[in-house]
Amino acid sequence: MNHIGNNIARLRNFRRMPQKEMASKLSMSQQAYSTIENKQDVDEELLERIAQILEFPVEAIRDLDAHSVLSINQQGGNAGSVFYQYNPNEKIQELYERLLKEKDDIIKSKDEVIEMYRKQQKAS
Repeated sequence: MNHIGNNIARLRNFRRMPQKEMASKLSMSQQAYSTIENKQDVDEELLERIAQILEFPVEAIRDLDAHSVLSINQQGGNAGSVFYQYNPNEKIQELYERLLKEKDDIIKSKDEVIEMYRKQQKAS
């Protein structure tokens, strides 16, 4: 089972929202909010309010898998994190399919230019 509190913390950090701001939006102290992020499970009504504030579906918070999350810490002035579900095989396949489509588009374009050139040669 996913640790809902940890998932909330990850998504809150993704939104670059400090705990104090989140607590304020929920009308509670920062300490009270901190205990939420330490809980394995969170009350459904509270989870829905948090999801609305973070602008993520409740399902995304529940289903976020810590083992498949890739965190890229940005260097320099922006100290934030980017989170996304990461499956290297799917990404490789998507890239391969995109490259094949681009290759096909280039070949089609080349063929059209050649045909246009041939028509111009015949007309001359």
